[in-house]
Amino acid sequence: MDDAEVVEHFYGVYLLYSMNPKYKGRTYIGYTVDPRRRIKQHNAGKDQGGAWKTSNRGPWNMVLIIHGFPNSTSALRFEWAWQHPQVSRRLKHVPKKKSNQKVFDYCLLVASEMLNVGPWRRLPLTIRWLDYDFFQQYSSHVSPPMHMPVCCGKVVSQKIKKSNDILQMLDESSLLCSICNSFLEDEDSVRCIKSTCSLMAHLICLAQLFSKDSMILPIEGTCPSCNTNILWGDLIRKKIGCYGDLQEDDNDSA
Repeated sequence: MDDAEVVEHFYGVYLLYSMNPKYKGRTYIGYTVDPRRRIKQHNAGKDQGGAWKTSNRGPWNMVLIIHGFPNSTSALRFEWAWQHPQVSRRLKHVPKKKSNQKVFDYCLLVASEMLNVGPWRRLPLTIRWLDYDFFQQYSSHVSPPMHMPVCCGKVVSQKIKKSNDILQMLDESSLLCSICNSFLEDEDSVRCIKSTCSLMAHLICLAQLFSKDSMILPIEGTCPSCNTNILWGDLIRKKIGCYGDLQEDDNDSA
């Protein structure tokens, strides 16, 4: 697993595919904060924490996971809608599964539709294929918005590392919003994800700067200090403590 990508503050919704000849083609949609642990539980059975719907019907392959949700509530709502597309009020436009349509294909169709409707289309989600063969065959079946990356490879969840409060090292004159130039308090502030950038701003000031339409939640924007294109979700992840090793990485690449 050394080549797996490490992701902090992980909330994901996954799609399982049964490799058991007796149940081949069966699918299961679930939520997890730890993909490696969750697939082991599914394949170990319900007594080991797996779902009763997947118990004794494996081995299961976790072929796709969508992650980047801001919290568990957001991810669980996505999971529920993906499981119940005919009930979700946001997916009334999605056609019912055809009698000759494979369940797996229909799951991908629903996921693709979900990623392109509110509120999910504005989230900084990643569509990650965990199985290369499935990626080659089915990646074109899911078409997310342009700001959502589609990738293939294993992923490892990691808790946010504690780091020293950078604000303690800043002098009082630095605690001004880079946009409105008024006093800045830590709980209302956000910083650029680039460790070499000096931007510090009120959350609302930067949100207004990034907003290109009437929606309150921006998708992305350009940092007014370093001109880096930034996803709004990455700024929020930075604020809650993710990317603690970013400064070291930036220095290594300099």
